[in-house]
Amino acid sequence: MLVVSPSVDVGTRLRDVRELTERLAARLSAEDQTAQSMPDASPTKWHRAHTSWFFEEFVLERRTDYGVFDPAYRYLFNSYYEAVGARHPRPQRGLVTRPGVAEITRYRAHVDLAMADALDRGHLDDRGLWLTELGCHHEQQHQELILMDLKHLLSHNRIEPSYVDRMPEQDAPVAPLTWRQVDGGLVEIGHDGDGFSFDNEGPRHLVHLEPFQIAERAVTNADWIEFMADGGYHRPELWLSDGWARVHAEGWEAPLYWRDEGEGWTTFTLSGRRRVRRGEPVCHISFYEADAFAHWAGARLPTEQEWETAARAVDERRGQLLDPDRAHPGPAGPAMIGDVWEWTSSAYLPYPGFRPAEGAVGEYNGKFMCDQHVLRGASAVTPAGHERVTYRNFFPAAARWAFSGMRLAR
Repeated sequence: MLVVSPSVDVGTRLRDVRELTERLAARLSAEDQTAQSMPDASPTKWHRAHTSWFFEEFVLERRTDYGVFDPAYRYLFNSYYEAVGARHPRPQRGLVTRPGVAEITRYRAHVDLAMADALDRGHLDDRGLWLTELGCHHEQQHQELILMDLKHLLSHNRIEPSYVDRMPEQDAPVAPLTWRQVDGGLVEIGHDGDGFSFDNEGPRHLVHLEPFQIAERAVTNADWIEFMADGGYHRPELWLSDGWARVHAEGWEAPLYWRDEGEGWTTFTLSGRRRVRRGEPVCHISFYEADAFAHWAGARLPTEQEWETAARAVDERRGQLLDPDRAHPGPAGPAMIGDVWEWTSSAYLPYPGFRPAEGAVGEYNGKFMCDQHVLRGASAVTPAGHERVTYRNFFPAAARWAFSGMRLAR
């Protein structure tokens, strides 16, 4: 059912989301916005254009009075919507030097003006309004991707440039690892229909959980240093077979962006290279690494159903969400949403009774329900208002460039 959240002023939300994207891009040169560091990442320029194309393709082209900015953009900036048509290969997005950044800025302004006009005149029906709200949440996902992808790009520069200037911080104290008992039993999982959700967050359904315990904080950098010191990356008995193969194939010795400086570990951040703060949640680890650490710690990863059940008890608490002047996790605390996305042991699969949304936007989530693992919570680059306890993020098991961490269960 296509329902716009009753508390949402769609026009105001659209304007705020679009302005934040431009604020994130404003610190970047045209060269910064055009380069692509790996096939799984995209240039900032592409993200800015693609999120505009989404509104043009799914909302504005349904209107007879809309003039398409450039028909070629349907090929250049479609991501994976097979129903829309052919598209530029994802691994080659960094080769698209034209249109340039200035032209993409004009494209965004063209789409913004047309969207504002359609909303002001009341020309959008219920589906158009729902697609607009979906487009806002889609753009918030790409705001997070902009910073993830940019961090990966800048890390390949030998001078390790800074995206945002930030004062050095003292080492964060490490909170003790304590456990919370969760009774389990018959519990409801999934979105309850109050407010926006993606289609993969429902339908709401019942599951039975055995009683379990969950850690009161995420695994920290201090914990991870102990794991490494105990040979964690050199002990095959801790690792899944595919993970152990990846350790050797890619030479993993520490989380992504970490470097041993002889006098301690450093990590690359969006503010340049900094000393690893022991009390922060470990970040930029794969599912394989998270699973190996859990085995080393004598525990396990929670299932996504356990995670959601435990998180409901502390749903009002938030860790660090996106602050464009920080873009980095805070100290590990009692919140389960914020700082880092947390790997679960659950494969990304449809809930019972799942149906994709109608039309091409139905390709948004459902067709990726294979060979992915679910992460829950939110991260320090997740825009505020985009996070919720039922949100199902997903990545391949070897992915490390996301702001991904972990929490133990037993």
